[in-house]
Amino acid sequence: MALTMEAKTPLAIITLAAGKGTRMKSDLHKVLHPIAGLPMIEHLLASAAALNPAMSIVIAGHGRDQLEARLGDGAIIAVQDPQLGTAHAVQQAEAALAGFAGDVLILYGDVPFVTAATMQRMLDRLHEKDRPLCVVLGFRPADPGAYGRIVTEDFRTISYMVEFKDASKTERKIDLCNSGLMAVRAEELFPLLAKVTNTNAAGEYYLPDMVMLGMKQGRVSAVIETGADEVAGINSRTELAEAEGRWQAVRRRRAMDDGATLIAPDTVWFAWDTVLGRDVTIEPNVYFGPGVTVADHVKIRANCHLEGTQIASGCEVGPFARLRPGTVLETKAKIGNFVEVKKSVMGAGAKASHLSYIGDAEVGAGANIGAGTITCNYDGYFKYKTVIGERAFIGSNSALIAPVKIGADAIVAAGSAVTRDVAAGELRLVRGEQLVKPGWADRFHDAMKKKKAAEKKG
Repeated sequence: MALTMEAKTPLAIITLAAGKGTRMKSDLHKVLHPIAGLPMIEHLLASAAALNPAMSIVIAGHGRDQLEARLGDGAIIAVQDPQLGTAHAVQQAEAALAGFAGDVLILYGDVPFVTAATMQRMLDRLHEKDRPLCVVLGFRPADPGAYGRIVTEDFRTISYMVEFKDASKTERKIDLCNSGLMAVRAEELFPLLAKVTNTNAAGEYYLPDMVMLGMKQGRVSAVIETGADEVAGINSRTELAEAEGRWQAVRRRRAMDDGATLIAPDTVWFAWDTVLGRDVTIEPNVYFGPGVTVADHVKIRANCHLEGTQIASGCEVGPFARLRPGTVLETKAKIGNFVEVKKSVMGAGAKASHLSYIGDAEVGAGANIGAGTITCNYDGYFKYKTVIGERAFIGSNSALIAPVKIGADAIVAAGSAVTRDVAAGELRLVRGEQLVKPGWADRFHDAMKKKKAAEKKG
């Protein structure tokens, strides 16, 4: 269930996404690489949306056009050019936030798994009685590496922060690290940013320097902690795969906790929006693309690929079936092995048990599609529809050449190529005349054997 929260004061989200992402080695913007079929930045923005922000601003640089095309009206795009550090990046949102009075959450587009609950904890801490200047989200990774360090005496307020490049050997032994995520009041954010300098080892304008500037003014900042996985950044294909693995592991557990049976959980791959009912059984090696909803008491057998599909209760799919976008299976419909369905409705109890292609079709309740049947829906220029009536029987190895309608209770004989509508209750047989030549095969074999024997002697 989605988490929905009301902010106590107006909220703006600033998401930093101006980096070049060179370690990805990709023409696609780093934050648009998908996890479970959804760009990583959209995972983050979906969590932030649960807090009902008044504004969402994405700081772009490299790949700005890609971000604008993907996010559309979902965010205001502000440009950082050149990229002079995180404090400089946040400054690019100042024009968009002119006149805004409220809280600001600063997030990172390549840190996609921060939950709405954690964001809300940051905002709640910002409004506690001691009214900290900033709230910094800290974490303790197994390997602190090059993260900036947070020094705290009471684990609530920050004594000071230091970037790794500027840290002493003693400071580098501290394991409480800065995730980069911050909460701050808008009226205090930009005046402080204007005072940040780049007198550091990297020559950049660091966002955490606000904390130190605030201390000089007698203002204390706060820290709250979260788990390392929640704030893990994604900078390479390897880290992207690791993030996908973590997301899938959580989703598989949730599916089983909610009443689905996964025979081999590690082999089932969900999309970000997969919906499963209760008492669903999923066999090994099943892949869900976006847009799949599965009702109760459905069995999805091994090695199936599903996307853009609605499956009603009691259906059975597979093994080795492919359901493509626009597929609707009504109650107790069955799609068997090596059957592909695209943009089609299979009525209640309808069956296509093996080796068929059903595209751009309506199949009535109780209809039976024989093995090897195809709906010929494309003439090289346009798509056409096939309508199959209730309880119709389509014999094996039939070609239904759309546009065509098969009436209720009609029978199409095996091996037929149907080009005209079939009336209800009618038998349609479309085959060439069967020619019989007694003894022809025997004479042929004798002649060929003699010819081959002669070639060997020669």
